[in-house]
Amino acid sequence: MQTVLISPHRTRILQTAIAAVAAWYLAILLLDDPRPAFASIAAVISLAAAHGQRRRQAFELVGGVMLGIAVAAALLFLIGTGPLQTGLLIVLAMSAALALRGGDVLVNEAAVSAILLAALPQHDSAFIIDRVFEGLIGGSVALAIASLLFSPDPVLMVNRVAQSVVGKLGHTLEETAAALEDGDAPRAEKALHAARAIDDEVEALEDIIPAASETARFSPVRRGDRAILRRYEHSTPQVDLAVRNARVLTRSVLRHARTPETAPEELPAAVRELADAVWELGAQYDEPERNTSARPLALSAARRAASLYEQEPSPELTQIVGQVRSVAVDLVRASEQLGDPETPAWDRPTEELLTAPV
Repeated sequence: MQTVLISPHRTRILQTAIAAVAAWYLAILLLDDPRPAFASIAAVISLAAAHGQRRRQAFELVGGVMLGIAVAAALLFLIGTGPLQTGLLIVLAMSAALALRGGDVLVNEAAVSAILLAALPQHDSAFIIDRVFEGLIGGSVALAIASLLFSPDPVLMVNRVAQSVVGKLGHTLEETAAALEDGDAPRAEKALHAARAIDDEVEALEDIIPAASETARFSPVRRGDRAILRRYEHSTPQVDLAVRNARVLTRSVLRHARTPETAPEELPAAVRELADAVWELGAQYDEPERNTSARPLALSAARRAASLYEQEPSPELTQIVGQVRSVAVDLVRASEQLGDPETPAWDRPTEELLTAPV
C-alpha cells in the first residue's frame, strides 16, 4: 500500500478551512446568528497571522484583530460607512493599537479588521455586538486549531533553517580551502562575503527555536519533540561561534592570498576537513542522537593545523592555524551538544577537547 504524504501547503489549506467552518458553526451555536460570516473571517485572518509565530506573538495578532473589530464596531454605529469613514476607522484603530504599545503586526491587523467590518452592511447596535463576539470566537478557534490540529512540525521548522546555516558554512569553508591552496585572492574575497551573509541565517535559527519550542509545548501531539528541540537550542550557540570564527578564518586566508607566500599542503587540507565536519554536522541535525564523523574530522583538522607550528610559519599562516583550531573546537562542541544536551562541552578547556581520543 502506498503512503500518501500531505504537503505543508495542503495542510495549511485544510487547517484554514476547518477553522473557518468550526468558527461558523460555533458562532451559530453561541450567538444564534444564521450567517456569522465574520467569525469565519476572523478565524482565517488570525490563523494566517499566527502561523509559525511564538505564542505571545500569536495572541498579539489575534488581539489586533479583536482591537480593530472593537474600535470599528463602536465608531460605525456613530459615524456610519463610506470611504472617508473607513479612512478614519483605520487611523483610530491603528492609533489605539499603538497606544497599547502593540507591535507592527498588531497595528496592521487592527487596520485590516476595521476595514473588513466597515465593508459589511447593517450597522445597528445588535449587529455591532454580534460582530465583536464573532471576532472573539473566530480568534479563539484559530488559536485552538493552530495548537491542536495540524500544528506545524517544530523539528522540521528548526531543521530547515539549521540545514541552511550548515550548507552555507560548509560551502564557505570549501571555497576558503580552495582559495588558500591556489592563493586566489578574488575567490577568498567571495568566500568572505558568503561568510558574512551566514549571520542572517544564524539569527533566523535563533528566532525559530523559541517559536518551535512553544509549538511543541502547547501542542499535545508535538510534546515529544521537546527533547530534540533542546538539542538544537544547546548546539546553536556553538554553531554561531563556528560561523564567526570561520569568517575570521576566511579573512585571514584573504590576507594571505594577497601575499606571494604559498600555504603548506596541510593547511588547505585541514580547512577541507573542517568543511567535511560541517557536512557531518548537517547529517547529525537530521538525527541528533546519531553518531557522525563530525567530531573526529574536526579534531583531525585541528591537529593537522597544529603540526604546522613546529615549522615556524609566517604570522599570516599562524593566524590561519589558530582559526582552524577555533572552528574545530566550535564544531566539536556543537556536535557533542547536539548529541547530548547534558554534555558539559561548553566548560571543557580547549586543549582538553583537542587532545581527547577520537
